[in-house]
Amino acid sequence: MDIIVQIVLVIVTTGTSYFILKEIAGSPLWGAVGALCGLALAYVIIKLEERLKDLSLKIIFGSLLGVTISLMIAHLFISQLLLALVKDIPITLPIYILFYFVMGYLGFKIGKEKSKTLDLSKVPLLDRMEAAEDVKIVDTSTIIDGRIADICDTGFLEGTFIIPQFVLYEIQHIADHQDPVKRTRGRRGLDVLHRLQKQMFVKVKIVDYDFPKLQDVDSKLIALAKKLTGKIVTNDYNLNKVAELQGIEVLNINQLATSLKPAILPGEQMNIKILKEGKEYGQGIGYLDDGTMVVVDEARKLLGKPVDVVVTSVLQTTSGRMIFSKLKEPGEKGLRYPEEPRAEEQAGR
Repeated sequence: MDIIVQIVLVIVTTGTSYFILKEIAGSPLWGAVGALCGLALAYVIIKLEERLKDLSLKIIFGSLLGVTISLMIAHLFISQLLLALVKDIPITLPIYILFYFVMGYLGFKIGKEKSKTLDLSKVPLLDRMEAAEDVKIVDTSTIIDGRIADICDTGFLEGTFIIPQFVLYEIQHIADHQDPVKRTRGRRGLDVLHRLQKQMFVKVKIVDYDFPKLQDVDSKLIALAKKLTGKIVTNDYNLNKVAELQGIEVLNINQLATSLKPAILPGEQMNIKILKEGKEYGQGIGYLDDGTMVVVDEARKLLGKPVDVVVTSVLQTTSGRMIFSKLKEPGEKGLRYPEEPRAEEQAGR
């Protein structure tokens, strides 16, 4: 559809320019010159559209606002002061063109830079348009992890997902790796991308932005987030911190998973299976269904057995939670840790 529209644009601009210049000059030769000018105009419009479609509404609005204000200032300055000083008519037009161009350029650059501080939520129409332009830049770790597709299935994440070419190349490189584990992870990442493209709540766009002066992928992601005024979706702790230091909003899947885990308080009782020995003498290690590690005192001798334990403390770390517990003594009472209903209980309801 886009190609058809572009072809129509070329035909209209070329044909219109041909007839206009031919009628003005009265010569088919000048008509041909007009056709070339129309073709050049169509090319500029198409290239401009390609650049603008990936820019956020904030940047476009801020840039237009900056250009408008700067041209108004230029008009006031020229009409009131400059023309009063310059009496030579032949140089008036070049001064007009030069001054308007310089002021327009300065307004565009300043407006684009200051657009990051704009709050469009207070503008009645633009607040809804800004919500529709919710851009999220997805990094390699999030795609390979795969949980983002499940989150999108529920409708909790929506908007436009930007996948840079350099992230796609990195996933392809991992998918072609000689290590079978890395190869499997890379191929899973490609499968996740296919799932995201079929989502009804998100729109996936693969963009060809690159930053040759930057070497590592993390720096390129941060630069792209600044360019598009978007959020970064990641599982990488270091990327998360660096991006936040530079004022970029980050959506961390690991933080989301941690916040969704049920709260556990000291004194709660749970049943776990001791899977391995702990670091300290006599400790045993088990895991909850969500992967949370449970350290049990005096449980090393119970390897491979399910045991009832009572929570003594909970430690929250950057990588997740650790639960410290002790074996439940006979007759000891504690709060029961919430468990999934058993199949026979559900069937009996």
